[in-house]
Amino acid sequence: MRQPSDTHAYPAHWEADVVLRDGGTARIRPITADDAQRLVSFYERVSDESKYYRFFAPYPRLSDRDVHRFTHHDYVDRVGLAATVGDEFIATVRYDRIDGQGLPSTAPADEAEVAFLVQDAHQGRGVASALLEHIAAVARERGIRRFAAEVLPANTKMIKVFTDAGYTQKRSFEDGVVRLEFDLEPTDRSLAVMRAREQRAEARSVQRLLAPGSVAVIGTGRAPGGVGRTVLRNLLDGGFSGRVHAVNRAFPQEQDRLDPEGVPAHRSIHEIDGPVDLAVVAVPAAQVPSVVADCGDSGVQSLVVVSAGYAESGPEGRDRQRELVRQARTYGMRIIGPNAFGVINTADGVRLNASLSPRLPAPGRLGLFTQSGAIGIALLSGLDLRGAGTAGVSTFISAGNRADVSGNDVLQYWYDDPRTDVALMYLESIGNPRKFTRLAKRTAAVKPVVVVKGARHSGSAPTGHAVPAPGIPDATVSALLRQAGVIRVDTVTELVDAGLLLASQPLPGGPRIAILGNSDSLGLLTYDACLTDGLRPLPPRDLTTAAAPDDFRQALAAALADDACDAVVVTAIPGVGAAAAADLARAMRGAAAEAAARGAAKPVAVVHLQIPGLAEALAEPWDAPGAGAAAGDDVADEAAFPAPRIPAYPAAERAVRALAEAVGYARWRRQAEEAGKTAQLPEYEDIDEAGAAADIDVLLAPTEGAPSGATSAEGASADSTPRPQAVAASPDASGDAHAPYAVALSAPDAQRLLARYGVSVLPALPAPDADAAVRAAARLGFPAALKTTAPHLRHRADLGGVRLDIGGEVELRRAYAELTDYLGAPEELRLVVQRMAPRGVDTVVRAAIDPAAGAVLSFGLAGAPSELLGDTAHRLVPATDRDAAELIRSIRTAPLLFGWRGSSPVDTAALEELLLRVSRMVDDHPEVVAVELEPVVVAPRGLSVLGAAVRLAPPPPRTDVGPRHLPSY
Repeated sequence: MRQPSDTHAYPAHWEADVVLRDGGTARIRPITADDAQRLVSFYERVSDESKYYRFFAPYPRLSDRDVHRFTHHDYVDRVGLAATVGDEFIATVRYDRIDGQGLPSTAPADEAEVAFLVQDAHQGRGVASALLEHIAAVARERGIRRFAAEVLPANTKMIKVFTDAGYTQKRSFEDGVVRLEFDLEPTDRSLAVMRAREQRAEARSVQRLLAPGSVAVIGTGRAPGGVGRTVLRNLLDGGFSGRVHAVNRAFPQEQDRLDPEGVPAHRSIHEIDGPVDLAVVAVPAAQVPSVVADCGDSGVQSLVVVSAGYAESGPEGRDRQRELVRQARTYGMRIIGPNAFGVINTADGVRLNASLSPRLPAPGRLGLFTQSGAIGIALLSGLDLRGAGTAGVSTFISAGNRADVSGNDVLQYWYDDPRTDVALMYLESIGNPRKFTRLAKRTAAVKPVVVVKGARHSGSAPTGHAVPAPGIPDATVSALLRQAGVIRVDTVTELVDAGLLLASQPLPGGPRIAILGNSDSLGLLTYDACLTDGLRPLPPRDLTTAAAPDDFRQALAAALADDACDAVVVTAIPGVGAAAAADLARAMRGAAAEAAARGAAKPVAVVHLQIPGLAEALAEPWDAPGAGAAAGDDVADEAAFPAPRIPAYPAAERAVRALAEAVGYARWRRQAEEAGKTAQLPEYEDIDEAGAAADIDVLLAPTEGAPSGATSAEGASADSTPRPQAVAASPDASGDAHAPYAVALSAPDAQRLLARYGVSVLPALPAPDADAAVRAAARLGFPAALKTTAPHLRHRADLGGVRLDIGGEVELRRAYAELTDYLGAPEELRLVVQRMAPRGVDTVVRAAIDPAAGAVLSFGLAGAPSELLGDTAHRLVPATDRDAAELIRSIRTAPLLFGWRGSSPVDTAALEELLLRVSRMVDDHPEVVAVELEPVVVAPRGLSVLGAAVRLAPPPPRTDVGPRHLPSY
C-alpha cells in the first residue's frame, strides 16, 4: 500500500492505465514519498536540453530539497502525477495552486501553475497529452478552474501540447518566456481532441496485434499436437510473412530448431535475436506470470493468451486474470484473452493466423470480433462455406475473457481500416455500453456494424467476463443500439446473412422490393416475408419453370432499371430442362454488372432451392469473358466491366431479413446525415437550472439519523423552500443498483423541481376523509377526480380505484363512500382529489440513469400497452428535437396519437416539448436518477401531467467522460 506524501489520504482513484500514441500502454498515478529514488533515476535519464526547458537554466541534478518537494504533496494544493512503464518513471507533471500574484496559495484560489518533464526516449508517444488530461481532471476535482504555464519559446513540443489540447486559452510573451493560460472547463473542441487521440491510440494498439513483424509461440509442444504446436502450425500454413519462433523451456539445451516445421527453437524468449512483436502464450496458467515478465523484459509489444484457468474457472481465476492484466500493462503490453481463440489478419503483406483455426480464411471485407471461441469457429466456418467468394474476412479477433482488448478497441481500429467494409460482432457482455454506443454510432456512419448479443436474458455477465451487468432490460439495450445505427440480429446465422449482403451489395435506396423468379409459390413466400419485415414488395413476376438464363437476365435488368424498385430478390428452383448453375449465375451477375455500369446499382439477393453450385457460381471470380452475354455479344472483360458477387440464401425469410436490415441501416444513415445538419437541443428561456441545482443540494443534504444524502418523510411545507422531505429508498429504487442510496422526493418537492424546468404537475390534495375531499374539490374546482395513490393501486384504473368527472359535493361523497367500502380504509387507500384534465390519450414519460448505459428517456402509452405488451420506445439523453419526434412515433400504438379511426389527433408538439424538458433536466443534473410522469394526458390542445415521481442520488460514476483510460474490472 502506498504511503501518502503528506497528511491527506492517497487518492487511489487517480490511478489509470492509458494507451499511448504508438499503441503501448503506461500507468498514470500520483507521486508519493516512496518515489524519491525513482524520481532521481528518472531525472538522470533526461537530457540536459530537456532539463533546461523545464527549469530555464542548466540543472544537472536534483537537490535533496528538490526531491522532497517533488515527492511530497498534499493532493489538494500541490499534486504530482507520474507516467510509469514497469517500475520506472517516463514522465511527470505537477501543479501548484497560486494566487493572483503567482504566489503559493490555497482554496478558494482557483488557478494553478503546471509543469511537465518527459524522458527523451518517450517523447513523441503522446505521454504529455495524456498527463495533461489527467492532471486537468484532478485539478477540477480540487476546485481549480485554470492552469498557467511558462514555456521557453524554443520548447515547441510542449507549447504544442498545450495549444492542441482544445481548451480556451490566452497566450502572452514577456521577458523571453511564453505564458499560456487556459480554462480547464471541457469544451467541444477539447472533447473532440481527446476522443480523436483515444481513437488513434487504441486503433494503433490493435494494429500492433494484427500486423506483427515477428511472432513467438511460447508453449510450443515438443511433439505434434497440443495448443501451442497447433497455433505454430497454423501460423506457418497460413503463410505468415514475418519471423516465427518456437519457445519452450523444456526444449533440450542443444536444440535450436523445431522440425518438421523448420523454425528456430528457444528455451526462453530472451534467447531470440531481434525484436518479438507478438507472443502467443500457450502455457498452464500457473506459468503465465513468469512468461509475461520475460516478454515484458524482452520488449514484446502484445500478447495473445490462449491459456485457460482464469475468470471462467471461479474467484481464484478471476484474481489471476486481474493480476495478468496488471502485470502486462506494467510493461506497456496489451492482451487478447485470456482463454482466447486467437487473431487473424488476411492482408497480403501479413497473412497472420495466430489462432486455433486450421485455415486462414479467404481475404475479404468483413471484420469479425467474437467473445467466444466456439462462435468464432462457427462464423469462420459459415463464411467459408457460403461467402468465400462473396465476402471474405479482413481481420478476426476472438477475445475470450476479453480482460483487456475489447470490442471497443476493435471498433476503433475498424473505423478507419480501409480493408474492412462491414463489422460483425458477437458480444456476450459490453463492459462500457456508453463508450460502445458512441463508437458504434461513429463507425456506423461510415460502415455497417452488425451485432449478435448473447446472454441477453441471464441478467449477468457470462463466466469469465469481469464486467458490471447493465441494470436495464435487453429490449432497452436493443433500442439504444439501433439508435446508434447498430444492426442487431438474433442469431449467428442472421449475422452471416446480413454480413454477406452488406459486404457485396450497395445500400438500398428504400423499402420497395421487386421479386422475380421461376416459381410462383416461392415468389409468394418472398412477398409475405417482405410484408412481415416491414418492406414494400412489388407484385412478384413469375418467369415460369421454363425460364432460361437469358429470361432471368432480362427480367433482372428490367427490375434494376425500374425507378419504382429499390432492391431485387431473385427466386430460383430447378426448372424444366434446367440450365447449369454457372449459366444462371452468369446471367444474373451480368445484369447486375450492366446496371452498375449505368450508375443504377441496386442490391440483389438470390433465393434458391436445390440448385447445387449456384451459390458458389454467384460468388466466384469473374474469370470468363462475356459477362453472361449471349455468344457474339461485345461485352468487356472483368477488369473494365466487373460483375458483382451476389449472395445466395436457402430460404426466402433469410434473404428478406438480411435485406430488411440493410434497408433499415440505409434509412438510419440518411437520417443521421440529415440530423447532423438540422437536429437541435432546444433552449427554453424559462428553465431555472441554478434553482434546480440549489433544490437538489438541499434535498440530498444529510439529516440526523439518515444516510448521507437520504432524508426522512415529512408533510408538505407551506413555503417554497425545499425541505428534507424525501424517503430513503432501497439501493435499487432508482433502477441504479450501483448507487449507495436513493431519495424518493415527496410530491411537493417533485413538483417544485419539475417546475424549475417548466413541467407543471396538476395539483392533487389529500383527502383523508369525505369532508377533506369536499374542501379539496372546492379549492381546486369541479369537475374533479377522486383516486387512490396506494402503491398497490396506483395507475390501476382497472381495479376501480379512480372516479372521474365528479360534478358536485353529493356525487363526491357518494364516490368516496364507494371507494372506501370497496377497496379499504382511507388511510390504506391514500385518496387524493384532483381537478379533471381535458380528455386525451394517457401516456407515460420516464427517464432513468443506468451507470453503464447512461441516461435513457422512455415513452409509451400508459397502462397495458407499455406494461403488458412492452410497447415502449427509448432514446439516449440528451435528446434532440428529432429524437423526441421519432420517440413518440416509434411505438406500435403511435396511431392512437394521430387520429386513429377518426379520433382527434393529440397535441404531439406539446408532448415532444415535455420529453425535451425532461431530457434536459436529467442531462443537467446527474443526481436526478429517475423521473416518472404518469399519466400524462395528451389532449388535442395541450397536455396535463397528473402524477410525478422523482428520485435523487449522488451522481453515478461515469465511464465515458473524463480523461481517457483503460477499464479495470
